Amino acid sequence: MRNTPLIAAAICLMIAASLAGCSSTPQQESTGEFFDNSLITARVKAKLIDDRITTDCSIKVSTLNGVVYLTGYVNSNQEKQHADTIVSSITGVKGIENSLQIKTTN
Repeated sequence: MRNTPLIAAAICLMIAASLAGCSSTPQQESTGEFFDNSLITARVKAKLIDDRITTDCSIKVSTLNGVVYLTGYVNSNQEKQHADTIVSSITGVKGIENSLQIKTTN
């Protein structure tokens, strides 16, 4: 039984290493955060498609750490602002980065 403290220390190190793998960093999500962000993205996309104002817009949606990023094109500033309103109504959204561009006609 002289190896018991050594085995216990090894087990503690393995547990600590595995838990560290589940944590997040500013650039990387944990499994739970990935799931939450994916759910937010899906909800935003569904609402944008179902909405009569934004249904015809070309909007790409991604979410990282609860912040929703909107990119793509809309037809007017009203559509851009309406997209913000839709996103802010989704539970779990911590912020919005709206980089939508208004289409110009040449």
